[in-house]
Amino acid sequence: MRCFLSLLLFSVIFVQLFSPDAPPAFAGTNEKIKAADLVTDNQQINTASSRYQLLFMELKAEHGFTAAELRNLFQGVAINRRVLELMDMQWEAKPYYEYWPRFITSATVRRGKQNLAKYQHLFDRVEQKFGVNREVIVAIWAIESRFGTNMGGFNIFQTLNTLFDAYPRRSDFFRKELLNFLILCKKNKIDPLQVRGSYAGAFGQAQFMPSSYNSYAVDFDGDARVDLISSLPDIFGSIANYLKTFGWTLNAPVFHEIGDELRSVKAIQVYNKGRLGRIDWRYLAQTQQINLPRPPGGGMLSIVGVLLGPDRGDKTRYVAGYPNFHAITSYNHSHKYAMTVSELAAAFK
Repeated sequence: MRCFLSLLLFSVIFVQLFSPDAPPAFAGTNEKIKAADLVTDNQQINTASSRYQLLFMELKAEHGFTAAELRNLFQGVAINRRVLELMDMQWEAKPYYEYWPRFITSATVRRGKQNLAKYQHLFDRVEQKFGVNREVIVAIWAIESRFGTNMGGFNIFQTLNTLFDAYPRRSDFFRKELLNFLILCKKNKIDPLQVRGSYAGAFGQAQFMPSSYNSYAVDFDGDARVDLISSLPDIFGSIANYLKTFGWTLNAPVFHEIGDELRSVKAIQVYNKGRLGRIDWRYLAQTQQINLPRPPGGGMLSIVGVLLGPDRGDKTRYVAGYPNFHAITSYNHSHKYAMTVSELAAAFK
């Protein structure tokens, strides 16, 4: 029996060491294989694979693409390894006191005010149509693309193909985005091979993902196409429509200061839940011993904490996030992003 067990153990170790499909035998390391490690830059994508053939069938059967169109589009499509490297990177989250100064500068505030004055009549129309404050639209425009001057340098068609084909963790998501991208380009007469944007697939002056483009972007200049690359009416109207869809109320509060400490167990629990935590505004006002404006429709509040930095004793500043704040977090889930948009918008006033 002892000989049998020894032979069995030897067999297991042999398989682990020499089988090409087996995981490392002694996986004592925390290193994980990254998507970028499995490919080479400009590696040709196999569009004859079943995943691409199914995609092509869907594009032809449901969205009116011809075989010739698809052949011209996908001929020679190759992987951009840098996209995978950036997706694999574990970026250290900057604290708020380091995050906001990247976006809220005297130059940005000055330019934002200039744009608000320059496009006043357009913003009048946008506010009347969508009920979204112009300052928050300009703040998002400023943060996403530096007022349209920096929309990203990655070829979006190549980026989405790279992520669909070579980023297994989110391949299904990027298949959907690639499909949406081709649909919106066909519908709006955009050359899909010429669009540039971010390494994650967002593009245009508002940095919409393709699925968001198809769901929330609007034709606000009346030319029968939606253009978030060069049409300011479409860009401003689309940002407004997005926020309106997620509950923005014109001139309602966005956030309110609630102090440098949380004074109830419930408030701490809500804070620890992050973006999804909610608390009744009356209870929060009572326990924090402050006056809070009533949210539209009596809506619930979130609790956001932002670190003030070493020069202010590393204290945390707590604010109550209102439904308008929650609408911004639908655009980007980060509380730091929503706070920066909110405070930049306030600076424009």
